[in-house]
Amino acid sequence: MFDRLSRSWDLVKASAGVLRSDKELMLFPVLSGLATLGVLATFALPLFALRIFEHGIGLAWLPVAFVFYFCQYSVIVFFNAALVGAAMIRLEGGNPTLSDGFAAARRRLPAILGYAAIAATVGVLLQAMKRNETNFLVRLLGSGLGVAWTLATFLVVPVLVSRDIGAIDALKDSVALLKRTWGENAIGSVGIGAAFGLLIGLGAVTGVALSYLAFMGSAALGIAVAVLCAIGLMLVAVYQTALTGIYSAALYRYAVSHEVPPGFSGAQLAQAFEPRR
Repeated sequence: MFDRLSRSWDLVKASAGVLRSDKELMLFPVLSGLATLGVLATFALPLFALRIFEHGIGLAWLPVAFVFYFCQYSVIVFFNAALVGAAMIRLEGGNPTLSDGFAAARRRLPAILGYAAIAATVGVLLQAMKRNETNFLVRLLGSGLGVAWTLATFLVVPVLVSRDIGAIDALKDSVALLKRTWGENAIGSVGIGAAFGLLIGLGAVTGVALSYLAFMGSAALGIAVAVLCAIGLMLVAVYQTALTGIYSAALYRYAVSHEVPPGFSGAQLAQAFEPRR
């Protein structure tokens, strides 16, 4: 366990080194965030204006939720594919631009939309399970399946970008790679989320405290501090997304070709992809 923790930390540091060498990669999560906010506003504003859910949320929310999830996943997966596409070029020693990443995503747009439809269906089903108010076990099962889905689909985007296959085959490949090579070494991807989740949580608490103290002196100062803290938290989230994309690209690249990207130790990656015993 300690070896896996150390190895995963080394891989995260190497991924961070790649990100430091090409900070432009962080623009993809920024643009993705803006696009997803646009999709959210497109759905939320009409729903609130028409008071569609004024008397509660029933089964009628399912088709609306599916369309919303499909649009959101389409945007998120497209920008993630652009990020991974650019990261792949960087890992091969190139110097990618934003247009290079978007070109890689556009080439795989039909497969991206197909996977978004699958992810939207799963997302609606999992949310329905988690919202079950009569059965705690169903809610618990929904949470567990959500974690399993996240792990199983961790390499879907690199597969979609790198191979000319459909969404279902990409999902199968992602599951196969997880089971065959690094099922027990997913601690790296989980660790990134946990570490940044803790960092964002502490930052949010600190930001609220600082904003409150600033408001005691001046309303304008309090607003300014709150805005700066919010920007800081968003930047941390952007960094996390970019780092995760590079990490997944590096893991996939080595898993299928056993080529060591610049900045990564061959021993680290070889051990990370040892078959489970």
